[in-house]
Amino acid sequence: MALWRGSACAGFLALAVGCVFLLEPELPGSALHSLWSSLRLGPAPVSPGPLSPEGRLAAAWDALIVQPARRWRRVAVGVNACVDVVISGVKLLQALGLSPGNGRDHAVLHSKSDLEEAFVYFMGKGAAAERFFSDKETFHDIAQTASEFPGAQHYVGGNAALIGQRFAANTDLKVLLCGPIGPKLHELLDDNVFVPPESLQEVDEFHLILEYLAGEEWGPFKAPHANRFIFSHDLSNGAMNMLEVFVSSLEEFQPDLVVLSGLHMMEGQSKELQRKRLLEVVTSISDIPTGIPIHLELASMTNRELMSSIVHQVFPAVTSLGLNEQELLFLSQSASGPHASLSSWDGIPDVGMVSDILFWILKEHGRSKSRSSDLTRIHFHTLVYHILATVDGHWANQLAAVAAGARVAGTQACATETIDASRVSLRAPQEFMTSHSESGSKIVLNPNKPVVEWHREGITFYFTPVLVCKDPIRTVGLGDAISAEGLFYSEAHPD
Repeated sequence: MALWRGSACAGFLALAVGCVFLLEPELPGSALHSLWSSLRLGPAPVSPGPLSPEGRLAAAWDALIVQPARRWRRVAVGVNACVDVVISGVKLLQALGLSPGNGRDHAVLHSKSDLEEAFVYFMGKGAAAERFFSDKETFHDIAQTASEFPGAQHYVGGNAALIGQRFAANTDLKVLLCGPIGPKLHELLDDNVFVPPESLQEVDEFHLILEYLAGEEWGPFKAPHANRFIFSHDLSNGAMNMLEVFVSSLEEFQPDLVVLSGLHMMEGQSKELQRKRLLEVVTSISDIPTGIPIHLELASMTNRELMSSIVHQVFPAVTSLGLNEQELLFLSQSASGPHASLSSWDGIPDVGMVSDILFWILKEHGRSKSRSSDLTRIHFHTLVYHILATVDGHWANQLAAVAAGARVAGTQACATETIDASRVSLRAPQEFMTSHSESGSKIVLNPNKPVVEWHREGITFYFTPVLVCKDPIRTVGLGDAISAEGLFYSEAHPD
C-alpha cells in the first residue's frame, strides 16, 4: 500500500509540474527544471516559450545586443520617398478583371497584362521584386482603383523614407530626410524627421505594394513565402530629383552618418540619362566631407548595365552596402562575380555561395592598400538568415549589429515590441559550409550562440539566423528596417 501511495504521489506531482510548464511558461527555466529533476522523473519537457529554440535564440540576442561605444547623433537620409498603397495583390488584379496566365518577368511593365504576368511569376517563387510601369494613364487608373479598394492602407514608402522612419524611433537621434515629399507623406512621417522646405512638393508619388501570403494560391500559382510585388510610375524618384537638395543640405545639418538610396529607380530612364545621372551621383557623393560614412541601400533591379555601372562607379565612393538575396545574385551576374551562372536561388540561398559573393565584392571593389575605395562593410539579408561582412579594422560592434537587424525582422513582421517565441519559427539551415570557392568550414547552428563568426583574408563574417514570423502583418520595408537597425548599432572607426 505504501508503495502504491508513493507512486500515486509521484504521479500527481508530475502532473502538477506539467501543468506549471503549460500555464506558467515564463517562469525561469532553471527553477522548472530543478523542480522536475528533484522528482527524478526523467528529462524535463520543453515549454513552448523561453525553453524552445526560438525562445533561447531570442534571449541570446538580447544579451548580445549592446550599444556601440560611440553612437551616431545626426543621420541624413535620401533620396527616394513616396506613399505606399498596400493591398492584396490577388484581390487587386481580380478587381482589374485579370486572371492568372503564364508567369513571366518583365524588366519594365507596359500594360495590365504585363503586371499580371510579372506578379504571378514572383508570387510563385515567393520573391520580392520592384518594377517601373511605363504608361502614365494606365498606372493612374490602377492606382486609383487600389487607393479606393476596401482594406487598402497608406504608409510611408521609399527606402530613404523608411530608413529615416526607423532611425527616428530613437528620440536621441536627429534625422534629416530629403526626397520628393508630398502632403500625404509629410503627414505620415514621424515628428522627429526633419524635411528641408526644398524637398516639399504639391503632389505625392504613389507606389503600389501588392502583397501575398505564404501558401496563398491563384490559379496554378502558390506562394511558398509571404512577400510583395512593387510597381510605380515615379518620375521624381526615377530622376533622383532631390539629390542636389540632399547634398546641399548636409553642410548645415552636419551629419555623422549619410544613407543614400534610390539608384534602382533610374531604370525607368533612358540609357543616356542613366549614364549622365550616375556621374552626377558620384560627383555629389564626392562632395560629402571625408570621414562621414556613407551607406548605400540597394533594391530590386533588372538592368545589368546599370547595375554594373553602379558597382564600378558608385561602390568605391560609399562605405557600406545593404542588399538582399535577389540583389546580391543580380549584382554578381551583372559584374561577372562568383556563382554568376546560377539563374536564381533554389529555395534558401546557400550560405557558402552568399559568403563567396560578399567576399568577392569586398576583395574586388572594397578598400585595400592597392585600391582607392571606401567600401568596407556589407549587410546582407534574406528571409531566414543575415550576414554582415566587414574589412578588418574599420567597424566595431558588428556582432550586436547583425543580431539587432535579425531581431527587428521578427518584431516588425509580427508587429510586436519584442520577439514572441510562439509566433516565429527558426528556419535557417542547421548546418552549412562557409564557402564553396575555397575549403570553407562546416558550421552547426546553436540557438544558444546565435551569431557565428568566421574570417577570410582580412574580412570578417557575422552570421545569424532570423526568427521568421509565421503570420506576418506586413512585409514591406523589412529590408530597410534591418539595414537601419544594423547601422544604429554599428560604430565606424575614424580613418
